[in-house]
Order: sequence, then C-alpha cells, then structure tokens
Amino acid sequence: MRRLSKRLLGAVLAGAALPAGAGALVIESWRADDKALWENVLLPAFARHHPDVKVTFAPTAPTGYDAALGERLAKGTAGDLIACRPFDLSLALYQGGHLDRLDGKPGLQNFDAPSLVAWQTDDGKDTFCMPVASVIHGFFYNKDIFRRLDLQPPRTADDFFRVLDVLKKAGVTPLALGTAEQWESSQIVYTNIGPNFWRGEEGRKALIAGRARLTDQPYVDALAFTARMGRYLPSGAARQTYAASQARFASGGAAIYPAGSWDIAHFSRTPGLSLGVFPPPVPREGAACHISDHMDLGLGVNRNSRNKEDAYKFMAWVGSQEFADLYTNRLTGFFTLSHHLIAVRDPVAKQMAEWRKRCASTIRVNAQVLNRGQPSMEIELWKVTSQVLNGSLAPKEGAARLQEGFAKWYTPRQK
Repeated sequence: MRRLSKRLLGAVLAGAALPAGAGALVIESWRADDKALWENVLLPAFARHHPDVKVTFAPTAPTGYDAALGERLAKGTAGDLIACRPFDLSLALYQGGHLDRLDGKPGLQNFDAPSLVAWQTDDGKDTFCMPVASVIHGFFYNKDIFRRLDLQPPRTADDFFRVLDVLKKAGVTPLALGTAEQWESSQIVYTNIGPNFWRGEEGRKALIAGRARLTDQPYVDALAFTARMGRYLPSGAARQTYAASQARFASGGAAIYPAGSWDIAHFSRTPGLSLGVFPPPVPREGAACHISDHMDLGLGVNRNSRNKEDAYKFMAWVGSQEFADLYTNRLTGFFTLSHHLIAVRDPVAKQMAEWRKRCASTIRVNAQVLNRGQPSMEIELWKVTSQVLNGSLAPKEGAARLQEGFAKWYTPRQK
C-alpha cells in the first residue's frame, strides 16, 4: 500500500475531526453503555425511514463527557446531535451559543410543558433540547424473602419501619445500602423519600421562591426518616460502595434496595432473583404520594452542525411514537417523557411507570436553580445525608448546615 502524502494525510485527519457533512450525523453522548442499543436497534429503525442518512453514535465516558464535549464544541469538532444533561449544564451550553433553539421544530409538540422544564431557559421561553427519558425512584425488594416472612410491601412510614424490624429480627439484613460514595444517600434516599414530606413540586418551588427554608419541618422530617433508615444498614455500610450494594441485594444478602429504575435491567439479569418494587412510603395513611420522576436525558442540535437538515429529520424521529416505544422497552428503566401511549413490557418497569397515574411526579429537589452557587447544594446534600444516614450528624443539625450553605449565595427569585 502506498503511503499517503503529508498534505493528503493532513486533510484526512482534519476531516475526521470535523462534524459530519450532508448525509451523515454524529451523536455525542455520555451513555457509553447504550452503544449497542443505538447501533443495533435505534439507528437501524431510523435508517428505515431515512436510508440516505448515516448516523454514528460516538459516546464519551460519563466522567469525561462534559469537559470533552466543551472542548470539542469550542474547537468546532463536536457532533451534530448533543446528548443533554438536565438543567444547568445544558442551559450553559445554550447560553454559550452551542445549541439551537428548538421551539416550533417537528417532534417537540409531543411533549407536555412539565417534560420540557429541564431543557428550557428559566423563563420557559426557549427550549434547547428535546426530552428523551426520565428515571423513577423507589425501593426494590426480594419477593422470596418477603413471602418467607409473610411481609407485604409497605405503604406508610410506619409500615416501612415495621417491615425493617421484622427483617432485622429474622436475621436478614434489611437494606442493601452503603454510604462510601455518598451520592446514594442523597439521590436514592433523601430525594427519593423526601417529596412525600415536602409535597413534591410544592416544596421544591417554595425553596426556589424563598417561601421555604431547608430547616422547615418537611425537610427536617425527610432527614429524620433518612436517619431512621440508618439503623438498618449492613455492617460496614460506611465502606460499602454502590456496586457492593447491588451485589448484596442480587445475592439475597439483603431484602430491600433503595434505588432508581435504571437498575431494573441489572437485576433482571440475576438468575433466581424474584424482583418486586414499591414506591416511597407516605408519612401517614391517606397522605398524597409523590415520586421522584427525574428528567435524565435530552437531545439537542449543535448550532454549528454542518448538516442541520438531516439533524432535524432525526430530531423529529426522536419525538415519534416509534422512538418512544423502542427506547422505553429496549432500555428498561428509562421512561419516555413524551405523551405517546406506550405499553411498557417489563413487569417491574411497568409497575413503576404506573405510579405516575396515582402519585404526583417531581424532580430531585436541588436540580433546578438551587445548585448554581458555592457551596453546591448537590455536593452539600451528598455530605450531609451520608452523615445523617451513618448516624454521625443529627437531622436538625444536617438541615441547619444545608440551609447555612445555601443562604451564603442564594437570593430567592422575585416574581
């Protein structure tokens, strides 16, 4: 084989670094685990409608995605379609001139207003990413252990702790939960059970508006529930990682696993595990239920794409019934945010999706607006909730620490 001339080689390398041209598209994403889904299911389905458009899914490892994407956008070498994280990170990309405004574009009409919030400007006037999927929080449980001990999935807080007591007395580790990585204490404990105490969107929006403080009783009560859960953790919980918690539950070494729907696929591959799920317990019988139905993933168009025409063909398809069905049923535990009627086939995922009909949906309490200063509420929640769960920090003290950090930088919105 003859060697390429230096000039030709340079042109080839330069071309490889540029976004796709006409007839080709590149998708940027942090979800490297979904590569097979895109290549074997989603992109072939799109190709049946547009065989002349070649689409490449080009993910970056999750931990490096934001920095790498920012660098490629700055250099003009990013892909045509950008996987969007919810709220501030994608908002910054839009405000930095990297994402197109999508209002009025085909496909977006299939999403209700609440589904768009994670990818809109604060005033709601500009939408810059199309919603793709959300994840729902709750509690997985081992049906075989529950049957053996004649237990029912709990509905109220009292029921929940009664079940944990029975498990503990029977010599069964009640909760597959550790605090080594800290984020679980916040995202799959506090912001999972908390909405039932602060009434979901009511409490979240009250913090943004300055009508509530993190030291108010509903937020303290959520920390008190968290602290009470700490009495049922496995030995060595402070050193137990997320992967170790998964393994403990999968092996039958614990009866209940506080989790998100993204773990359904993981546990469905565990031989012999009879998986059940229940929503976060309400504080008392008759109280309204709220679930964390957290917007996880959107898709935007690179403002500097060289192939906008095909990019918008693809976006219209992402807003379609076909895409919603494929994504929901082939990536189990990720639920479409569109208003298309989708028959969820996995039984555990179907049960979680049906919670939307009887419980009010909300998002993680700090996701919108409240993470923008220093100290970041996200990081503060990790630290405080893990200490509360471990028993080294009292709920009221934890609430005071959260509010103190928040008050250092946040001025409530004036409306």
